[in-house]
Amino acid sequence: MILGKELKNAIISGSNNISKYKRQVNDLNIFPVPDGDTGTNMSMTIGAAAEEMKKLEDEVSAADAAKRAASSMLRGARGNSGVILSLLFRGFSKGLEGKEEIGAKDMIDALDLGVSEAYKAVMKPTEGTILTVARVAAEQGRKALELSGDPVSVWDAVCVGAAEALEETPELLPVLKKAGVVDAGGQGLCLIFEGMLSVFRGGVIIESGLTQEEKAEETAEFFRNVAAEFDSEINFTYCTEFIVGRDPEISKDPLELRLFLETIGDCVVVVDDEEIIKTHVHTENPGDALQYALQYGELLSVKIENMKEQHRKAAEENEERKKAVSAKKESEEKLVFQAPEEEVGFISVAAGDGLKSLFTDLGCANVVSGGQTMNPSTEDILEAVLATPAKKVFVLPNNKNIIMAAEQTVPLVTDREVIVIPTKTIPQGLSAMLAFDPDSDAGENEAAMLEAIEGVDTGVVTFAARDSEFGGHTIRHGDIMGLSNGKLEYIEKDPVAACVKVARGFTTKRTSFITLIYGEGVSEEQAEEAKQQLAAKIHSNVEITLVNGGQPVYYFIISVE
Repeated sequence: MILGKELKNAIISGSNNISKYKRQVNDLNIFPVPDGDTGTNMSMTIGAAAEEMKKLEDEVSAADAAKRAASSMLRGARGNSGVILSLLFRGFSKGLEGKEEIGAKDMIDALDLGVSEAYKAVMKPTEGTILTVARVAAEQGRKALELSGDPVSVWDAVCVGAAEALEETPELLPVLKKAGVVDAGGQGLCLIFEGMLSVFRGGVIIESGLTQEEKAEETAEFFRNVAAEFDSEINFTYCTEFIVGRDPEISKDPLELRLFLETIGDCVVVVDDEEIIKTHVHTENPGDALQYALQYGELLSVKIENMKEQHRKAAEENEERKKAVSAKKESEEKLVFQAPEEEVGFISVAAGDGLKSLFTDLGCANVVSGGQTMNPSTEDILEAVLATPAKKVFVLPNNKNIIMAAEQTVPLVTDREVIVIPTKTIPQGLSAMLAFDPDSDAGENEAAMLEAIEGVDTGVVTFAARDSEFGGHTIRHGDIMGLSNGKLEYIEKDPVAACVKVARGFTTKRTSFITLIYGEGVSEEQAEEAKQQLAAKIHSNVEITLVNGGQPVYYFIISVE
């Protein structure tokens, strides 16, 4: 039998193993554009669970360890691969409900549930991906169960099945075969399963392999990201964060906790589901916050930090850096819970000050920082939803790798309705916002927005992040690439030339508007040159607009309507 302690350590080991090899997983991404790399997304997703596991006592039940891991991964899920991974573990957790220990049959039944959860969440499952690897792994585990009741032997068969399925992914996806690689998500899952096996088989937790300097930088980056969510002014001394394990016999509304916390502090965020209440507040009286929270259940974790002391130390260590960070944070708004009083609200995902301002001007209450290479987590989007004071909140992911993370917020929100419009690009998001009619109801607007995004052609100009053979092109690191609706069409040495070719390739007699959104790597003079060159090559009835988006990664984002 597998004890709860062993499952807890196995999850930590699986997290460490993919963290150790995440760069190799990232390198399997066959498309040469910079992206939210699979290894990083999966590592950050299970990393959230690993941190939660480290807080648990060794006497924890298998059911509780699995439930805590699944909850943490759901909130920390990043990118499609991270969301699928979190769904695998959510199903796994459901299969272990009420189990103090795990037998071989429990293990496979739970894994089967996980595979089912993941397949159901994907509208059009593609074989040759992480889904295939998980499914075949469970099937091989089921076969092994017929021969042995030893859970270690069964999980070993799971790992063997996953590895065999991974080797077959190029045969199922021609694009993988042409590139000579296996599926990145499947490789990541194999690493996680192997890390878990190390604990099941010999009790050995695989080390992450990160140096102290790398760990310190990861920690520093985490705190920089958290700090950026709040204004730099310190009105209260103690940053208080805690998680309450909900008592099923207590029906008290978490909204009352939020209202109380707002009377004793600021920067209040309260996120809850059936099992936990996760809370953040800045206050002078952390004890009062904790005492009130005990009305809902037991405190699972508590972190209290003296922000004024941290601020003083940071100032002593690096005064110039403090000033720069403070200037940035002062330009950002607080992200706090807002009661759903208005009828409709919007949130969008975007990177770059210009794009954020553009979505704000169009009516978005909150803009989540993120996009290509910067996939926000489910919890990032959830907090933005809860900070939007509307009964119906439309979410615009604006990137295909963020849609699934956005969709996971729907069942987590109980006091308002979340409607995800599956926008895959910034131009689609802008068109969806422009299609909104305040005189129509939510259903009519959802239909109008979905129709609007279908009529938008999107081009992008970016750089090659790696050498590659793709789409009939030989690509070298640093080449300028022009993509039309996601398809690689042009290889150039100059962003302006690529922009003109992409935009012109979309233009027809019916074209009325072209918008060129230029990023942080393009000067105003270059953007104007692109506009003039394009105007000279297309008919005069087309209106060309320049927008300074300030976005990273993309030299130009091109919208043609």
